[in-house]
Amino acid sequence: MNAFPETIPALLAWRAAAAGSRPWLFYESDSWTLADVAALVDRYATGLADRGVGPGDRVAMILGNHPDTIFTWLATSQLGAIAAPLNPAFKAPEIAALRELVGPRVVVAEPSFAIEGAIAPADLAAAGSGAPRARVSPDDVAVLLATSGTTGAPKAVAQTHRTYALTAEAFPAWLGLDERDRLLAALPLFHVNAQAYATMGALGAGASLALLAKFSASRFWEDAKRLGATQFNAVGAIVKILLAAPARDADRDHAIRKCYAALALPEAEHRAFEERFGLSMIVGYGMSETTFGTIWPRDRPARYGTMGVLRQHPRLGEINRARVVRDDGSDASDDETGELWLANPATMRGYWNAPAETAAVREGAWLKTGDLVRRDRDGHFTFVARKKEVIRRRGENVAAAEIEVVLASHPSVREAAALGVPSSLGEEEIVAFVSPRPGATIDVEALRAWTRERLADFKVPSVIHVRAELPRTATERIAKHLLRKEL
Repeated sequence: MNAFPETIPALLAWRAAAAGSRPWLFYESDSWTLADVAALVDRYATGLADRGVGPGDRVAMILGNHPDTIFTWLATSQLGAIAAPLNPAFKAPEIAALRELVGPRVVVAEPSFAIEGAIAPADLAAAGSGAPRARVSPDDVAVLLATSGTTGAPKAVAQTHRTYALTAEAFPAWLGLDERDRLLAALPLFHVNAQAYATMGALGAGASLALLAKFSASRFWEDAKRLGATQFNAVGAIVKILLAAPARDADRDHAIRKCYAALALPEAEHRAFEERFGLSMIVGYGMSETTFGTIWPRDRPARYGTMGVLRQHPRLGEINRARVVRDDGSDASDDETGELWLANPATMRGYWNAPAETAAVREGAWLKTGDLVRRDRDGHFTFVARKKEVIRRRGENVAAAEIEVVLASHPSVREAAALGVPSSLGEEEIVAFVSPRPGATIDVEALRAWTRERLADFKVPSVIHVRAELPRTATERIAKHLLRKEL
């Protein structure tokens, strides 16, 4: 095969044929060559096929960050079926709602999760070989990515083989990775980042993949060294957690040379992270609905505080377009805030069995990201806020992120979350949740005065709640939906 593969099973077969004896997957003290992985994927696919799984069927996966997850996912793709990885931390009602939405043929789960009717990975691994190889097309749905709906009901992003294949080829080029690298999947495998950027990126680069069972700030650099990793991906919270941890000798005792981060830091903080940990950090923006967003270009000076420029494809060229759109649907001017719309072939098919929700975010070829940004004349984008996190108060639009930055700048505050809640005046009131820094006590009235000194009165929260810890999602973001349930 001369052309780059366009589907997940074709990509694995291509790499295994070219370098089957090369160690590819590393986990704890174990490793697997590409030939090992291909053979195990075939066994898992045989086990799934024996249970009636075929093209178009859904396979729900309730597994942690473990090689079983990768084997099951790739086996599902080999059969032309659709993988639906779910967060193992979900409670029974959440799993039930997603199972109803996805309608899986089978559920694969670790026995410790006690999921009724589930198949254990070990049972799949015990199957024989010679599984069917389905005819898979690039635009077939490969994975369903669970996400929260704006109404509280779950949604599932239907992402395609084309998206994963395009990302596999492009991600290494965006970061400057090659076959000498070992990508560390530190984020959960039910998240598009670990799937498309880390796992597929490793296959695309001809590099290897190290899998981390769980992110731990106190052990992260030791884990990275033990696994021989040279690159990792991080959401913003992980960057901040690592930077806030006490300095240690292990901070530079590792082979990590690059970090991809979904967070634009102020220049001083960005440089401090790079200097402390001895690596370079590239900032980008993507989402479950499209892996092609923006990236800092490696051939230009860093533009701190920005999301970078549009991601393009190293071989296919300019395949990604953007609009910054005002509320009236017209295009915003340079440096004017508007919603980011993207159009590229690495975009979801839609939300699974949710035509109304899909229509709400599509406008022809355009995907409405729901994120407010500014674009300058040089094509660099700066994130402003989530559109749905813009609070309407006293006739003004208030970005939750703006309030959170000010609250978190107080010496006693570690982190903050701002929410808009219904008001008797017909708009919204602002409620904030804050947690203290270690050893600190938060005086709510003093914090409100601090905020009032730095923001217009209509941006100051009406109520501030103090919590020892703010709840987090599996990717370490603040779980605002859980905070909202407290109100």
